Amino acid sequence: MEQFNGILFIDIETVSAQPSFDLLTDGLQTEWTRKAKLIKPAKDSIVNDPPELYGDRAGIYAEFAKIVCISFGTIYQDGTHHKIRLKSLAYDDEHRILTEFSLVVNNMMSRYKNIRFCGHNIKEFDMPFICRRYVVNNIPLPQCLQLSGMKPWEIQHIDTMELWKFGDYKNFTSLSLLSQIFGIPSPKSDIDGSQVSEVYWKDNDLQRISEYCLRDVLTTAKVYLRLKGLSHIELQPDYAE
Repeated sequence: MEQFNGILFIDIETVSAQPSFDLLTDGLQTEWTRKAKLIKPAKDSIVNDPPELYGDRAGIYAEFAKIVCISFGTIYQDGTHHKIRLKSLAYDDEHRILTEFSLVVNNMMSRYKNIRFCGHNIKEFDMPFICRRYVVNNIPLPQCLQLSGMKPWEIQHIDTMELWKFGDYKNFTSLSLLSQIFGIPSPKSDIDGSQVSEVYWKDNDLQRISEYCLRDVLTTAKVYLRLKGLSHIELQPDYAE
């Protein structure tokens, strides 16, 4: 079990900061219009329409979005069984999510000498997004997320997408695809990432988003075990209050 000590499996769900483009401040409308010119148009569109594009794409840019859920898990042994303790922080208040996440991280830091975050595409999306939103919310970064000045090889995040590349930097492989080829139940059984903003702003269903995010964490942990040659370990989910 020592090989799992200090590993926090993690996934986040993000949405546009406002439900529609017209609710942005004049300054942010101007900035998004500039941003939209740099985004590749959809296949059925010749040009990008900033208001329409905002609803579709703003949620992936930390400057124009917010975190509505951080889910995480740690592997532990209970007798002869391996379990993963899973928990979600899902609120409308992003400041609350990040503040409570800091408590989780600081608690882990007090227990383990070294903390490693593990996720899918975590190096390019989840962790930079989290750090940027800490800054936007004027919340001090936990010590283990103070990465400024560090070289890429000094950052100890475990990225399952990077593990799958085996040195190939040319393409993106989704978590859903890896789960399919490994015979692991897909986390996309209900919704996928492209639907999160709609479920949040139109349906006001944070619980559904939280459950989806938790499935992503569980799937990531199982994919990680497979990539590390530990597929004989069967993880049992343990959902914390």
